[in-house]
Amino acid sequence: MSINWYPGHMAKTRRLMLGDLKNIDMICEILDARIPESSRNPDLTDIARDKRRMLVLNREDQADPAVTAGWVEHYRRQGYTVMTANSQKGGFLNEFTAAVGRCCADLLERNAAKGVNRTVKIMIVGIPNVGKSSFINRLLGKKSAIAEDRPGVTRARQWFNLAGKYDFMDTPGMLWPKIDDDSVGYKLAFTGTIRDEILDREDMACMLLRQLAERYGENVVKRYGITDVNAEMPYETLEEIAKKRGFLQGRGQLDTERMAKVFIDEFRAGKLGRITLELPPQE
Repeated sequence: MSINWYPGHMAKTRRLMLGDLKNIDMICEILDARIPESSRNPDLTDIARDKRRMLVLNREDQADPAVTAGWVEHYRRQGYTVMTANSQKGGFLNEFTAAVGRCCADLLERNAAKGVNRTVKIMIVGIPNVGKSSFINRLLGKKSAIAEDRPGVTRARQWFNLAGKYDFMDTPGMLWPKIDDDSVGYKLAFTGTIRDEILDREDMACMLLRQLAERYGENVVKRYGITDVNAEMPYETLEEIAKKRGFLQGRGQLDTERMAKVFIDEFRAGKLGRITLELPPQE
C-alpha cells in the first residue's frame, strides 16, 4: 500500500509555516497517543529547525496507560518537553502552562532580566484529525477553533490568546507527501487521519483485527462475544462478528462491509478499550 493523499492546502500550509517560524517562540506538536510515532510528521524536523519543541500525546484516555507512560519517558530522554491530554475532557491547563514554562525557560528568564513582558507565541501543529482544534478549545475554555471528527477541517491559520500570556497559532493538519510504509499507512487509516473513502474498509478492519490479536484480542472477544481473534484469517473473525451483530444481507449473506465500518468506528470511539498500536523502543 502506497498512500499519496496530499491535498493542495497541505502544501500551502507547509509554505506558510516556514514563513511564520520567524515570529514563533516554540512549536507544540499534537500526537495521537494510540500511535505516537506514526502520527509524527517526519517533515517537521526540517521545518522546525532549531525551534523549541513540545510534544502532546492527545487522546490519552483511549490509549493504554502503561504504554503511554513508556512513550512519555522515551520522548523526554530525547530532550522533548512532553505532556499527555484528553481533549474531550480538558482539565490540563495547569499542566500545559507548566510544560510551556519548562520548554521556554531560557526565553522567559531572558525577558524577565530585561523587564520585557510579552506573550509566548506557540505554533500548534499535527497531522489531520489528531485533535489540535479541540485541544485549543479546551485550553481556552470555549469553542473558538473549528473542530470536527474528520480530517481536513481546519484549512487556514487561526490565532488565539490565552490569559494575555500565550498566543496560539492553530495550523491545518499536514501529512507528508507520500506514505510508503504499509504499517504507518494502516495506523493512520485506523485512527481516521486518512479519509476512509480512499481505502477498502473490509481490508482496514482485517488489518486492525490482525494488529489487535496479539495484545488486545481479549478486548475484541469481550466486546463482540466471539470465541477468538484469528490473526491468520481475520476475515473469518470479521464474519463471526457480523453474525453476532445480526448484520445480514439478502439470502442470509453476512454484511461484512457494514460490520467493518462499525468495527472501525467503535475502535476510534474507544469502545474496544484503551489500546495503543505502537510500543516505545527498548532503550
